[in-house]
Amino acid sequence: MGAQWKAKHKDLAANAKGRLFGKLAKEIMIAARSGADPASNARLRLVVEQARKVSMPKDTLERAIKKGAGLTGESVHFDHVIYEGFAPHRVPVMVECLTDNVNRTAPEMRVLFRKGQLGASGSVAWDFDHLGMIEAEAQQPGADPELAAIEAGAQDFERGEEEGSATFLTDPVDLDVVSRALPAQGFTVLSAKLGYKAKNPIDPASLSAEALEEVETFLAAIDANDDVQNVFVGLAG
Repeated sequence: MGAQWKAKHKDLAANAKGRLFGKLAKEIMIAARSGADPASNARLRLVVEQARKVSMPKDTLERAIKKGAGLTGESVHFDHVIYEGFAPHRVPVMVECLTDNVNRTAPEMRVLFRKGQLGASGSVAWDFDHLGMIEAEAQQPGADPELAAIEAGAQDFERGEEEGSATFLTDPVDLDVVSRALPAQGFTVLSAKLGYKAKNPIDPASLSAEALEEVETFLAAIDANDDVQNVFVGLAG
């Protein structure tokens, strides 16, 4: 959770698939500005692979690429905005947004943060590292993520909740290089993106069950906003 928060309950994630496709479409459109061919556009290739792995419809994927590359005649513009602050019980949060209207997103974030505290730029960023984050799974049982991290050039790794899964952490500029190297080390890349990891995450055990539920509810409301791409939380586990 200290890297990227994800809804854990089915009721909270009822519309997660549709939201995920919408978020990926934005990423694809932005990446496609640098070219519509994934073979020569590393950023586009990574997000296209991620979209295919979650079964995004082919026509939706192709439409997003063409729209982003300017091949449809439509104008595409998204601002990348980071909102910082605290969830209930002083849990630090960084919210990454892609929006076509900051004047809509900013007041929506202020409302969503009423049960926490919206901070100024830099108010919690100092307590997070900006990293490349690669989610991957072992191709064969027994694959060693530590060895794979060393050989692929990752800075570190974290074992995932599921057997054989891991998140490899990289310097931001090494994200594509490490993503390309991991398959040769026995790991299939599921997703690769830049993100934020808390330096001093709060131990969930230090919060009561009621307090933890308040934090989860707050995060779920943030994540449900259409302009929110990622939510990074200073909570361990």
